[in-house]
Amino acid sequence: MEAPICLIQSTKDGKLKVNAGAVEILSQITQPVTVVSIVGACRTGKSFLMNRLAGQQKGFDLGHTVQTKTKGIWMWCRPHPVKKDHVLVLLDTEGLGDVEQCNSEQDTWIFSLAALLSDVLVYNSSWTINQDAINKLHFIKDITEFIKVKAKDNNDPETCVSNHFPEFIWALRDFVLKLEIDGKAVTQDDYLEHALKPQLPETTKRIKKTNKYKNKLSACFKIRKCFTFEHPTCEKSVLQRLEDVHDDELTPSFIAKSKEFCDYIFRKDPIKYKGGLQPINGKRFGLMTVKYTESISSSNFICMENVIMNVSKTQNKTAVQEATKYYEDKMKGRIIFPTKSTEDFMTVSEKCEKEALQIFIDKSFQDEKQKFQEEFAKNVKQIKDEFSEQNIAASRRLCEETITALSGDLDKNLNDGSYVVPGGYQKYQEIIEEIKEKYNKIPNKGVQV
Repeated sequence: MEAPICLIQSTKDGKLKVNAGAVEILSQITQPVTVVSIVGACRTGKSFLMNRLAGQQKGFDLGHTVQTKTKGIWMWCRPHPVKKDHVLVLLDTEGLGDVEQCNSEQDTWIFSLAALLSDVLVYNSSWTINQDAINKLHFIKDITEFIKVKAKDNNDPETCVSNHFPEFIWALRDFVLKLEIDGKAVTQDDYLEHALKPQLPETTKRIKKTNKYKNKLSACFKIRKCFTFEHPTCEKSVLQRLEDVHDDELTPSFIAKSKEFCDYIFRKDPIKYKGGLQPINGKRFGLMTVKYTESISSSNFICMENVIMNVSKTQNKTAVQEATKYYEDKMKGRIIFPTKSTEDFMTVSEKCEKEALQIFIDKSFQDEKQKFQEEFAKNVKQIKDEFSEQNIAASRRLCEETITALSGDLDKNLNDGSYVVPGGYQKYQEIIEEIKEKYNKIPNKGVQV
């Protein structure tokens, strides 16, 4: 993709809608995808970071006004810079916390979708992780109400959700503080974990609310990391034209931290589902995006189990159809009726079936009970039986035609009464044996020889 495209947008009636054009682009991606989402308030430098990940200066709109784009999620698919035959899918959220498009429920929807679809979720904010910064994560407070792992699950919702959520990275922009706690130097990650510790005692409602957000974030995202970025430049004019500036116009520390951030994300592996199944490719990612968004729009919450089942059903039906068609097409192209023997027929069939099975395996998704693989095997057997009948019929036809051709004189003599004479029967027997001998010497008559 040369430029980002809107993947999910907010409609006038307050719902979320998936852009069919974006899904079509994803459907063409057969390689595994690594998905990175970035969320945060508008105009905090989110898009600049995503453009760095894309290896481009321009792409996601940096925007230097206070007005945001259409609320939703924008997508940019790029060749993965490190992993061969992988695609890096970058998702940039728009409008979270925007005063013009204020809708806390939609904020939670968009944040939930970003979390569910990503391998890495980057939360971008400015300055420090203080009470105000934590409280801006308001859209996380109801996330376990919006997302259910199973339709019927009495387990702790936060624990269940955390098993399916991505790594959480807090990107802290324009950071000027020393990384110290109680006078001791600490790492970026130490700073984050310290900031997420609940404040005790809870003497005010504001502290209670902040602690709730901290606990929710810690419970839902088990893997957390922090990157602190200094100011990219002190020049306001440079900040207003970031799409056009070169790295030598930005501070070396900012460039170094940006590289550290990108290199870390590039090493992340794509999502793999339990059971040793293959990574998510573009087509599956597109289907999951559609199903998750439809689930939110229709019922105001997401049941992951139902979505995965729907995606699995859709993908596996397609896998059965394509693998079955492959077997049938290859048999038509490779079989010449009649085959010399049943063994020859089975050799071709087994090779075609093996290739078709691999296609099914590559395209199937979450077929844990092998229901669809059994359907594929049933289809293959039916087609194989039909080809076998055609093979038998072709062989029988060829054998009959051969016998007819060899016994032309015999039939004529029988009609003429040539054998109704003394010694005629002996002559008849000799001719029959000659016909048999000639018949047996003719090759490639097939399985009905």
